[in-house]
Amino acid sequence: MSGKADGRLIVGLDVPTLGEAEAMVRKLDGVVSFYKIGYQLAFAGGLEFARDLAAGGTGVFLDMKLLDIDNTVAKGVENIARMGVSMLTLHAYPKAMRAAVAAASGSNLCLLAVTVLTSMDEQDMIDAGYEYDPHTLVLRRAEQAALAGMGGIVCSAEEANAVRSIVGPDLAVVTPGIRPAGAAAGDQKRVMTPAAAIRAGASHLVIARPIVQAPDPREAARAIVAEMQSA
Repeated sequence: MSGKADGRLIVGLDVPTLGEAEAMVRKLDGVVSFYKIGYQLAFAGGLEFARDLAAGGTGVFLDMKLLDIDNTVAKGVENIARMGVSMLTLHAYPKAMRAAVAAASGSNLCLLAVTVLTSMDEQDMIDAGYEYDPHTLVLRRAEQAALAGMGGIVCSAEEANAVRSIVGPDLAVVTPGIRPAGAAAGDQKRVMTPAAAIRAGASHLVIARPIVQAPDPREAARAIVAEMQSA
């Protein structure tokens, strides 16, 4: 396996403090070149950390899952685009997506549409009042995202192949809920191994706990990269 970092692997810095995030990035240097920063770290100094990583040439996936009135979404996206991060998530509501696409125009920010959270199954969808099962809603939202001009889709790897057939070869298909063989699923319900996700059409894999909570995060990341490349 090449020692070069594989940009298809996005490691979720789902840790409680900035110090732990910085230490994890140091541990993974040379193996990982792309990181996700979500709510937990964002509210502990992670937004400035995201800006610093991006300025240094590291890929940053800002997982904010924005959803609000059009003007609020647009103004937020304008400022996030100025941060220099690579990817930003929004919930896949058509009006919000259209506002975000217009606001990001001319920047290099890749907007990702979050379809259905990988922690949700059919009963969760019923409980939330949706008339669609997860698979149907994912495909409907993927089609809407492509029509809105989004840069990619976030979905479970179970739906990656079907989503890829809808959005074509150029959009990003980003899959969380990735678990190496033998790893605990945790609170994820729709999961897949790294190799299977790549074969299913995923362009990027988001992996947090199997790496950041591993006894040797660097070796865990190396093993996942090797599996991805074998696929």
